[in-house]
Amino acid sequence: MIRLTHSNCKFALTLLIQLSFSLSGNLTAQEVNRSNSPLKVLSEPLLGKQSERIKLIDQRLKGSLFYLVSGHGGPDPGAMGKIGNNILCEDEYAYDITLRFGRELLRHGAKVYFIVRDPHDGIRNDLYLRSSKDEFCYPDNPIPLNQVKRLKQRVDAINTLYRSEPPGGYKRCIELHVDARETKKNIDLFFYYHEGSKHGERLATTLRDAMERKYQLKQPGRGYSGDVSTRALYMLEKSIPTAVFIELGNINHFRDQQRLIYANNRQALAKWLCEGVMDDFEKPK
Repeated sequence: MIRLTHSNCKFALTLLIQLSFSLSGNLTAQEVNRSNSPLKVLSEPLLGKQSERIKLIDQRLKGSLFYLVSGHGGPDPGAMGKIGNNILCEDEYAYDITLRFGRELLRHGAKVYFIVRDPHDGIRNDLYLRSSKDEFCYPDNPIPLNQVKRLKQRVDAINTLYRSEPPGGYKRCIELHVDARETKKNIDLFFYYHEGSKHGERLATTLRDAMERKYQLKQPGRGYSGDVSTRALYMLEKSIPTAVFIELGNINHFRDQQRLIYANNRQALAKWLCEGVMDDFEKPK
C-alpha cells in the first residue's frame, strides 16, 4: 500500500505501491433501464454524484443481502488521530470505506442497506476527510450521542429491515470501525463475531483469510497478523442477521494511517472485503 514518511520534521507523502483500482463508475438501489447495454445499471445517490451509477459486473452475489454499518457518526466522531495539523476522525474513514464496500457488493448483484447515512458526503477521494455531524440512521433518524441509544437505534433499524424481507437466504450484518491504540502499535484488520454464531465465525474467518491472501500477493514477505475472535458487543448480540465486526486499523499509528487516508487504499480494502464475502457466499450452505 501507499506509505507516508517524515522529512525535515514535516510529513512528506511517498507513493511506494500504486494499486491499480478504478474509482470511476456508479452504483445504486434502483435499477435504470439501459436498452443499449446487456448489463443492468444501478443507481445509489448516497454514493455521491461521481459514483451513484454503475454497471453490474456479474451476479455472483445474487440473492444475498447486507446491512452495512459504519461506526459512530452524527455527534460522535469516534476515535481520532492526527497527521500534522490534520485530524482524522474514525466515523469519516469508516463511512467512506463502507460506501466503497457496499458499492462493490452491489456490482456483484447483492442487495445492500446502508444503516448510517450521510446525504452530502458520498465516496470521497481526499486524503483528509472533512468531519461533519449530519449523518443519520436508516431511514432518516437523527443519531443520538448516548452510546446505548445509538446502538439500539441501529439494531432496531437492522432488525426491522430484516423482518421486512422474505425469510431465509444469505443475510449478513457487517460493521466497520477504526481502532485507537498507542501510537507504537501497528495492527492489521481483525474481526469479531458473536460467540456461538457458526456463520459469524465462518464469515469472519473467510474475510480474514482473504485479507491475508491479498497482502501476500501485493506485498510478499510482509506477513499478516489480523485475527478472529469472539467479543460480547451489543451489535453482535442484538442483531438478528449474522453479524461481523471489523477493525480497520489503528488511527494513531503511522503506517495504519496510510491505509486510511489514501483513496486507493480505501478502495483496495473495499474490494478485498468484497472478495472475502463472495468466498463465504459461494461456500456450501
